[in-house]
Amino acid sequence: MGDDDIELRRKQALFRAQRRGFRELDLFFSAFAENHLQGLDRDQLARFEDLLAVPDWQIYGWIMGNEDVPERFDNDMFALLCDYRANLKQ
Repeated sequence: MGDDDIELRRKQALFRAQRRGFRELDLFFSAFAENHLQGLDRDQLARFEDLLAVPDWQIYGWIMGNEDVPERFDNDMFALLCDYRANLKQ
C-alpha cells in the first residue's frame, strides 16, 4: 500500500466524519479529522475508521462518559478524541 492509498483513506475518513448524521458528532468529528488526520499513521487511521463505524448514539455515550468504552475501542485514538473534546471546552 502506497502513499496514495493512505491519502484516499484519509479523504474517505474526513467525509465520513463530516456526515455522521448526528449534528453534534458531525461538528466534533469533522473538526477532529481536519486537525488530526494528516498526522495519523496507518494503524491509527485504521483505529479511527473503526470508531467512525460505531453508531452515533453509542460513541456519543462513550465520549460523554455516560457509558463504558468496550476494550476494543479503548485505545490511543479514543483517548485522542476525548482529549480533543476536553480541550474544546476550554
